[in-house]
Amino acid sequence: MLYEVVTITGDVKGAGTDANVFVTLFGDFGVTPKVHLASKSRTAFEKNKTDVFRIKTHNVGPLKKIEHDNTGMNASWFLDRVVVTDMNRPHLRFYFACNNWLSREEGDNLFVRDLLGSLNPMDVPKLNKYIVSVFTADMKGSGTDADVFLNIFGENGDTGERRLDSDKDNFERGSEDKFTIESPNLGRLRKITIGHNNRGSSAGWFLDKVAIDDMGNKEVYEFPVNRWFAMDEDDGKIQRDVLVGSIQPMVMTGDVRGAGTNSKIHMVMHGTKGLKNSGKIFLEGGAFERGLIDIFNVEICELISPLSRVTIGHDNGAVGAGWYCEKVVIYCPFTGTEQTFPCGMWLDEDEGDGLIERELYEMVSLRQKKQKKFPWSLWIWTSDVKGAGTDAQVFLQIYGEKGKSDEIKLENNSDSFEQAQLDKFVIEMPDIGRLLKLRIWHEKRHPFSGWHLARVTLLKTLTMEKYSFQCGRWLDINEDDNEITRELPATGYRVTICTGNVSGSGTDASVFLNIIGDLGDTGERLMIMSKNNVNKFEKGNHDEFLIEAVYLGQVHRVRVGHDGRGGGCGWFLDKVMVREEGQPETMAIEFPCFRWLDRNEDDGQIVRELVPAGDGLRLFNVGYHIAIKTGSVNGASSDSRVFVKLYGEKGDTNKTILAVSDNDLRNYFETGRTDIFILDTFDIGQINRLLIGHTNEGLRAGWFLDSVQISVPVHGLEYMFPCHRWLCKDEADGKVEVEIYPSEILDIEKLINYEVTVDTGDVRAGGTNANVFCQIYGDEGKTEVLALKSRSNNFERGTTEIFKIEALDVGKIYKIRIYHDGKGIGDGWYLETVDIKRQTMAMVQVEVKKEEPKKDKKKDKKKKKKEEEEEVEFVEVLQEVVETFNFPCNRWLARDEEDGEIVVHVFTGTMWGAGTDANVYIDIYGEIGDTGERRLRKSNNLNKFEKGQEDVFNITAVDLGMLKKLRIRHDNSQAGAGWFLDRVEIVDNKDDSTYFFPCKRWLAIDEDDGQLARELVPVDEAFMRKGDDDEEDSEATLGLEQKAMSTTYTIRIKTGDKKYAGTDANVFMILYGIKDDTGIINLKASKTHKNKFEQGMTDEFIVEAVDIGPLKKLRIGHDNCGSAGWFLDWVEIDAPSLGQKLRFPCGRWLDKGEDDGAIIRDLFPNSLQTELYTPFVPYEIKIFTTDVFGAGTDADVFIVLYGRNAVCTQQKSLCVNKRERRMYFERGVEDMFIVELEDVGDVIEKIRIGHDNRGVNPGWHLDRVEIRRLLRKGKGSETVIFPCERWLAKSEDDGETVTELVPSDIITEKLSRDGNLKVTEVEVEDALETHTYKVSVMTGDVYGAGTDANVFLTIYGDLGDTGERKLSKSETNSNKFERGSVDKFTIEAVDLGQVFRIKIRHDNSLVSADWYLDQVEVVDEDTEEVFLFLCERWLSRKREDRLSCSSCAVIPYHITICTGLERDASTTSRAYVIIVGSNHTQTDRLWLDLLDGKQGFEAGSLESFECRGSDVEEIKKVEIIYEVTVVTGDVQNAGTDTLIYMSVFGANGSTEEMLLQKNEDRFERGQEDTFNMEIDDIAPLRKMRLRIDGSGSRPDWFLDKVITRNLTTEELSVFTYEEWLSRTRGPKRTMICEMGAVVDEEMMVELTTYIIQVKTSDVAGAGTDANVWTVIFGENGDSGTLALKECNKSNKFERKQVDTFHFSDILSLGELSKVRVWHDNTGLAPGWHLEYIDVKDEIMDKTFRFPCDRWLAKNDDDGQIMRELACANNDYLDLNEKTKYEICITTGDTDEAETKENAWIVLEGKKGRSKEFVMENSSKKKRFLRGNVDRFEFSSKNLGDIAGICLVIGYCSVIHFYIHSIYFSFYHTHNICSRSLVPVKYEIIVITGDEKGAGTDANVFITIYGSNGDSGRRQLRQKFRNLFEREQTDRFLLEMLDMGELQKVRIEHDNSGLNPGWLLDRVEVTNTANGVTTIFLCGKWLDIKRADRQIARVLHPKY
Repeated sequence: MLYEVVTITGDVKGAGTDANVFVTLFGDFGVTPKVHLASKSRTAFEKNKTDVFRIKTHNVGPLKKIEHDNTGMNASWFLDRVVVTDMNRPHLRFYFACNNWLSREEGDNLFVRDLLGSLNPMDVPKLNKYIVSVFTADMKGSGTDADVFLNIFGENGDTGERRLDSDKDNFERGSEDKFTIESPNLGRLRKITIGHNNRGSSAGWFLDKVAIDDMGNKEVYEFPVNRWFAMDEDDGKIQRDVLVGSIQPMVMTGDVRGAGTNSKIHMVMHGTKGLKNSGKIFLEGGAFERGLIDIFNVEICELISPLSRVTIGHDNGAVGAGWYCEKVVIYCPFTGTEQTFPCGMWLDEDEGDGLIERELYEMVSLRQKKQKKFPWSLWIWTSDVKGAGTDAQVFLQIYGEKGKSDEIKLENNSDSFEQAQLDKFVIEMPDIGRLLKLRIWHEKRHPFSGWHLARVTLLKTLTMEKYSFQCGRWLDINEDDNEITRELPATGYRVTICTGNVSGSGTDASVFLNIIGDLGDTGERLMIMSKNNVNKFEKGNHDEFLIEAVYLGQVHRVRVGHDGRGGGCGWFLDKVMVREEGQPETMAIEFPCFRWLDRNEDDGQIVRELVPAGDGLRLFNVGYHIAIKTGSVNGASSDSRVFVKLYGEKGDTNKTILAVSDNDLRNYFETGRTDIFILDTFDIGQINRLLIGHTNEGLRAGWFLDSVQISVPVHGLEYMFPCHRWLCKDEADGKVEVEIYPSEILDIEKLINYEVTVDTGDVRAGGTNANVFCQIYGDEGKTEVLALKSRSNNFERGTTEIFKIEALDVGKIYKIRIYHDGKGIGDGWYLETVDIKRQTMAMVQVEVKKEEPKKDKKKDKKKKKKEEEEEVEFVEVLQEVVETFNFPCNRWLARDEEDGEIVVHVFTGTMWGAGTDANVYIDIYGEIGDTGERRLRKSNNLNKFEKGQEDVFNITAVDLGMLKKLRIRHDNSQAGAGWFLDRVEIVDNKDDSTYFFPCKRWLAIDEDDGQLARELVPVDEAFMRKGDDDEEDSEATLGLEQKAMSTTYTIRIKTGDKKYAGTDANVFMILYGIKDDTGIINLKASKTHKNKFEQGMTDEFIVEAVDIGPLKKLRIGHDNCGSAGWFLDWVEIDAPSLGQKLRFPCGRWLDKGEDDGAIIRDLFPNSLQTELYTPFVPYEIKIFTTDVFGAGTDADVFIVLYGRNAVCTQQKSLCVNKRERRMYFERGVEDMFIVELEDVGDVIEKIRIGHDNRGVNPGWHLDRVEIRRLLRKGKGSETVIFPCERWLAKSEDDGETVTELVPSDIITEKLSRDGNLKVTEVEVEDALETHTYKVSVMTGDVYGAGTDANVFLTIYGDLGDTGERKLSKSETNSNKFERGSVDKFTIEAVDLGQVFRIKIRHDNSLVSADWYLDQVEVVDEDTEEVFLFLCERWLSRKREDRLSCSSCAVIPYHITICTGLERDASTTSRAYVIIVGSNHTQTDRLWLDLLDGKQGFEAGSLESFECRGSDVEEIKKVEIIYEVTVVTGDVQNAGTDTLIYMSVFGANGSTEEMLLQKNEDRFERGQEDTFNMEIDDIAPLRKMRLRIDGSGSRPDWFLDKVITRNLTTEELSVFTYEEWLSRTRGPKRTMICEMGAVVDEEMMVELTTYIIQVKTSDVAGAGTDANVWTVIFGENGDSGTLALKECNKSNKFERKQVDTFHFSDILSLGELSKVRVWHDNTGLAPGWHLEYIDVKDEIMDKTFRFPCDRWLAKNDDDGQIMRELACANNDYLDLNEKTKYEICITTGDTDEAETKENAWIVLEGKKGRSKEFVMENSSKKKRFLRGNVDRFEFSSKNLGDIAGICLVIGYCSVIHFYIHSIYFSFYHTHNICSRSLVPVKYEIIVITGDEKGAGTDANVFITIYGSNGDSGRRQLRQKFRNLFEREQTDRFLLEMLDMGELQKVRIEHDNSGLNPGWLLDRVEVTNTANGVTTIFLCGKWLDIKRADRQIARVLHPKY
């Protein structure tokens, strides 16, 4: 390009110059080199002269700026302007105004200027001003005298290096220096380079930070430095690059209706501890649409990651402004931290709480550390050779000692990589250690893209490491060796690629190859130039290629593939041979393949990784199953090609294009679908991260990626990678590739690789078209049924097929079962052999060179020859080897070729409709495996399975050993498929033994339990013969035995609540246990719905299985018939006999057209949802209905069984649905049920049986009940008979439908040794009697007390309970439960023993249901015992606690008191205890009276007591009783009648204020008054606070002292005051006093002076005129309220002012934890911005800082005028402080658990790491023995909270040492306030009741109490809102320090306003940091005119 440059020199004195002038042009396409403006005229650049120059350079595009570099002899020049014309396009004339000196002496001393250009000659471009503030640190020697230089870099260029100089003495210690730099606008600043020239006497400089105020763009940037610039300090550098902070927020809008917004969204990011924040940042350019993620790149001036919180909000400025924010994710590349801030709430004035700005707190569990990347400078020199430049896209990859970088794309502007040019780039790379090699390439293969590269230099900007790589070669398809990839430094590899000799084996696709060695890889190289064939990769070809690459070390893999383009691109590759250039062919390493690389053959893969020749080649690769889910948003699908790259611990994979999917949905990456790909590659270890992207090709390239799931069965791991973002040039941040980190890593079933080789025989018609399956059996179990299939035509005559299969490790293989399904034409198959290969560990002999001992040289020569032979020896080493199992077959697998070994006799039942025409399948299990499922085809009868028929079948099988069980099922095909199977008998021909498998049950969907499959177990012949002797009962019932040996699973299947979620297809399921699986179970008969699997429904099925072990997974699917698509939500499996309920979540479609197209899924149990309970046992219950008219019933019959000590089962309904209820309980019939219920012990004391009185004719006459169960030991059973012989009917007998029965006889059947059955019958003599209980119910005498509802009562005794009985017929009143009346009822029940509790409730029916129950009296008429239960409360949904049931209970408490061993620990006092429960329920005093004439509790004694008290449910705390003596002084008028309040502070907490009861004569002059007070266990006591309220006629009081005595420990504490408490008397004139405790004459707390310094911030309007108060909190309690009045300044709390306050004679609080500060909002400008408070304890000589940096103002920030500030000192513990750690190690109680080795332990704490501690295990003192607990004590510096431990046992390779648990306890040398006091926002929701006049106009105040203290009294207020109106919900946000677990709230009002009375319904308090909500129920008035006339209430949590 030709440019004309015109310079106009100014018309001022001395304007001309004789220096050399240079110009550099900057344009959109790049920068020209520096060009000298050379003139032949001597008068160039003279005053007022115009000079014209023509310069030739490359095209830089539209000009932006030019730069003069004026060097030479002190030559000043005044330049007016420059005009530059592009001579090719003369209309492009740019005017650059300057009008300034370029001089070292004149103007601003700059001789280099950037000029901004414009096409308008009149346009004077404005320069931008940058105000630079340089902060020198305040430390010794930090200042410098050297010259400091700065260069500012922005997106539009840089300022050039500028010297920072002004007329004052700059860069002195602790100073701030400001400079102004003028320059063209640089846009957003990126980095600065700052340094000095090391001149002067003290050149070393410690720079704190640089702040740059960009005046033009109104931005302030802060560059934190905090390092030395000195040759002799730090790293010796005197110049540094400092980058501006960058943070990437991702904002996710929720997927709810109307979630999006058009408002302007802003956010503030707050740094750690909230000290720094980012300022308000507006997130421009985001869509904020429903369900989308918007990604921003925010440059903030300071590094504040990790963040403590985020504020996000909007300006509410658009139509539909409301916004639902799901969450905010923030990633900081500099720290590599990604933080998630969940929101999940509306920011909308009309939704929820009406907030449009929220504070979000991090969910720390989701925090991720991503890989840090470091900036590098990359310089590329293009050679100075003709045509050297290129316009191709250049790529680069760098290899280091620790790994390699990703492929880096170098941004190519049109002028990059031009001839003789240097191009500079900044790239980011992870830490890969020292650089070893570099690969550089371009992609353009056309003739004009050739490039001659001279060299490449890399510079790490942080450490200044520099690497140079020389090249000097072409990257061109027409030059040199025609390669366009270069590796520097390079050697050569010769590669031979052999194409197979199979039909169609050649390919025209582009083939690429990557050689992988120990030292790296070559990258994927296209195989373009074959050295020996013009037409490459043709059938039978051997093509040779030369690859230049850096030396790779030992080559161990080759990755080869093609791009799959072009017709007939499939390729059969035989092998690849690789050798180093120059080596002979014999040295080549062979990589066999012998497979197709074809989408339609084999496994469909077109890229393969090959390993060197050897055995079991396919075993060495690991299969990574990658499931990619495309989002369900509009336009989410992509036509582009998607690639992935996995990064693991052991290496990373190549970038792989996902070309062939495993689930083959044809069209990939469609909206809402899941595509599954298998990546077969080397083992990369645990996956750290994943790179996924697309090539951005095709019409619709943009793609919305929802998530990626990678399962690696060989590792037993599954990785979840959430993404949920666009990969699209036009959406979000425009990225088309993204790195994702796993959100969770789950354990899945671990599998191993098997290689199965199948040889089909070379005989006529030997091949098959059927589907072939195999199953492998080993010592440790069997695999699932494995399908042997691929995309090729398998199992053709004379072929060998190899399959790689992932399956369970079954140990040593002893048999396989291989079969086909007989489908297709010509299904017969001649199988020759099957080989199975797997990897295993074995001892292998390895050659090792012997080390030679040093010898005498003379002998050496003689023995030389011998030694040469002996140099090698063989050593046995444990190595992974390939193990091969060979199974010869050489026979047909066809229907007409069979032979038999096992004879199976199937007996069909004799009842009507017993036969079936369905297909029957059987699977027989023995000790050595099973037969697999076989269809029973050929019987001795033509028509099989007919009523009463015996069918005989022969089955071929390998020897099974003793038979254990069989599974038999039918497929329900044909009409009338139901089948009654009587039994199966199996004759084993080998030893002529017969096995009996009784069944006697239906296999039908409409009979029995609806199952089509049964698992049968063999029984002894004696049981089979049992029925033969007595004729009446010829049918032996063995159901109970079968049930006991099998496990019954109740399966509940939930269909999702989505549109079209239901299915009409046939659903089946397989349960997999650790030992076995159930086989296919067809889910036909749902217990709950006739029409199964409908939308939103839950269906229940029963499945029985024998001994399959604990469940590990289930497979569920359907056959795709009818409207088949099905959305399965979850499956729940309850196994009562195992005592566990498992939940298998699914939440996916089983639909060919949805998700990943799968219609079969494997589900795994979610361990968090597993419920464990006591296992159930089976009972056989026979119900005999009497043979009288109308005896039967259709009602729901239930039963409860009772054992001893009130142990009972749940109430069990014997019928599940209406159909069963109609079938059973008919007149004169015996019904048998086998149910699983809780084990009630050896004796069944009673049963309760009844019905619900529903249905037609529900009345029922029950004759008797027989319950049979198996004996615990031995073979046999026990039957218990319960006679009834009465009606259970409303209209018969006593009208009861429930009765209790006791046993009359017990029949025992036992199998004796001779094989006979022995039967004994015993009559029960000591059965419980039936007692009559008279119940008197007294209704209270209050208005509206009576009820018309139905009342139900349950009585509980220590022998059982009555069950719930309806109180229907009152013996005293016809109208029951009326006000003030007593109703009497009679209940008959089996003896309950001692009655201790009743439960009474009503059903809230009819109009006036509310009931005030006074009391209930229960009289046992047989024993004449009376039990009285007081209630005295409402049973109502509207009043008090809204309960409609009450439980009155007195229960026994077993209390053990252990008295300490200390001196004086004993006491002779009478002791009692009060037990406090969960809802602040508490017992009365339970007196602990000693027996046996003991005088008292002696030291070291252990006493046990049993007391009876009210049931408080969960015990929360036990209160200690103190005896408190208050001594009033003996001075005139010392006594008082005022109210006195007391608070006590101890080392373990403090009490609330307690009122001392003033009985008439207390607190009089000279008097001692003694109280017994219940105080929480906070001992040892530290101080006491007493307060008087000044009421009464004698408000003054002279207090002498207070003495407390702990009645448990007898510890005395004395609190002395000896002064007046009075407003008018005494020196202090105070009504409050604090006294330190004196114990054993030792003062527990010292007096100190607190100096409080309050710093008001330097913010506009920061000062306040209000009155300020504070409370200080420490380990000894709090200081009480301190008024900040007396100060060193007259005008307090002014802006930027520090005010000091002295408080003397205050009891020291020890280590301080927080302060509470507030003001009263009075004065003209009450708003106050507080920076911090410092509190100094004079005695401790320690200052505690409490940072605030917030407003206390009603109109600013969050509107709060009270703040709690945490102490910042707690983060910095004194590390010299020693702490004792006690470590308890429990060794497991199993074999081989112990060890004889020493152990070492290192403790990892939150604040440090300990040194190694040795836990010695000597022969004298043996440790770590089986089941033992060993204790060790160590002293260490304080490590903070223990986060982890590192434990090393011995130095052996394998130690079986099982540690059961480790416990820590440690003692501080002094107490440290380690509580985590962080500011937390609490959301307080106040709900006003719904009654007339419920609202209030008063001011409401709240105080919240938690385990960490209280909040102080806070007013609940909001602007412009009428609060606390009837049925209104009011929300408030209060910030407080973390309160811990909330214990109670106090809520009150000031009784002001017109209608102050208030009905408060409840208060809900939510901790927004952890989302925990605590509910405080009230339901009471706060009104001085109503109820109890209280206007303050203390509420306790609901739970």
